[in-house]
Amino acid sequence: MGASYYQFCPVAKAMELLDERWTLLIVRELMSGSERFNEVRRGVPRMSPTLLSKRLSQLVRAGIVTRGADGDRYVLTPAGEELRPVVEALALWGIRWIGELGDHDLDPKLLLWDMRRRIDHDAVPDGRTVVLFGFPDVPVRERHWWLVLAPGDADVCDMDPGFEVSVTVTGDLRQMVRIWRGDLRWEDALRSGEVTVRGPESLRRAVPGWFVLPPFAAAPRPA
Repeated sequence: MGASYYQFCPVAKAMELLDERWTLLIVRELMSGSERFNEVRRGVPRMSPTLLSKRLSQLVRAGIVTRGADGDRYVLTPAGEELRPVVEALALWGIRWIGELGDHDLDPKLLLWDMRRRIDHDAVPDGRTVVLFGFPDVPVRERHWWLVLAPGDADVCDMDPGFEVSVTVTGDLRQMVRIWRGDLRWEDALRSGEVTVRGPESLRRAVPGWFVLPPFAAAPRPA
């Protein structure tokens, strides 16, 4: 746990554990379905493996997380699950009241990892579908990402997996992040040309429907 506030207030006691850097983001990842160390790490790509291991151990000792029977999985305990409405409320508050994003907040790796776990597989064609995302405004090494979709499965690659590309989505990273956060509608981005989709017409039209936006994306913004 972090340093004590030396208060009996339950908010203070909770924050002694939860306000340490990265802790709630790790809980967010576990709530989003990540269970193995490398899965959690992909949701916090700028966190060092050493610190992630330390924070997970702290959460286990605090009774927020437990290790699976095979020792390779991390699962929220009932106490951890009770944090779900807390994390969801923070997401809603953050999207409503902290709207400005700096360039340092934009991360294609995190964006694609989040998109990968919110696929509507019923809307995706049968068989393998490969979506190539191109972000011309980012460094070359992070410019292209492949999202490989199969029935009930999805994977993100930062190198060409060697499969035929079904559709290509191109746009500045900021605009794609705005779409994912609910700040910009797919239709508006496509109409304005800020984002383009290339491929067979039936797939071009279907692409936006393959992705289920996070719940916070629908939150009303202050006037």
